[in-house]
Amino acid sequence: MAEVLLSSDRDGVRTLTLNRPERRNAIDAQLWVELADALRDLKRDRDVRALVLTGAGGAFCSGADIGTGEQIHPRYKLDRLTDVALALHELAVPTIAKVTGIAVGAGWNLALGCDLVVATPESRFCQIFSKRGLSVDLGGSWLLPKIVGLQQAKRLVLLADMIGADEAHALGLVTWVKAADEIDAFVDGLADRLAAGPPFALAQSKALLNDGASSTLREALASEARAQPGNFATADSGEAYAAFAAKRDPEFNGAWALYDRGEEQR
Repeated sequence: MAEVLLSSDRDGVRTLTLNRPERRNAIDAQLWVELADALRDLKRDRDVRALVLTGAGGAFCSGADIGTGEQIHPRYKLDRLTDVALALHELAVPTIAKVTGIAVGAGWNLALGCDLVVATPESRFCQIFSKRGLSVDLGGSWLLPKIVGLQQAKRLVLLADMIGADEAHALGLVTWVKAADEIDAFVDGLADRLAAGPPFALAQSKALLNDGASSTLREALASEARAQPGNFATADSGEAYAAFAAKRDPEFNGAWALYDRGEEQR
């Protein structure tokens, strides 16, 4: 039996590939579980500094596989989706969705759960739920209004229109549109840039932005004030200043720079 989720590592970048091309990477029960487990494993792996999420066979993901006939309560099925959405959202490392082909329903919201989205001109997107007699899931009700505003979110969900990459880009739902023969190299370069960044600082900034989307300015400023001292306590802060003075590129590793009574770094 073929693996439904492929994982590969390269220079601090992990790529997870949904691998059910015969179903345009629709996510069945096994893949939901394996994807949640892979995201939780990644959270504990300090060697991984960026994640690329993509699909095999020319499609990103056609959504949840509703044709399996699994006889369990629907709430338990939705729990699997919740596990994936939260595990992806709570990752400290930057995440990139590389979208070729379609991203539909939960598949589109899986891409939107990433920090950055790169698509090809041929990519197509749809919040297909209402056409299946369903309501939006996998965090779409939270993600879409924050990205496009309430009115556009309602348009996308209630009408379930298929939109192209250019419109998705204009709405802010896609970060970059790259030609099919350019997207692999572009995403590799983007992931390398993120993996080379200061990991602790990037994690803090990502969390601050996620929280800031639903906080007041006073709350955001207070969170920033709590976060910044932690950055000064890493070796990356000093390395950044040293690299600037020496007119060279910094080499960040996220190491803790403060020592207590001469103890070795842990």
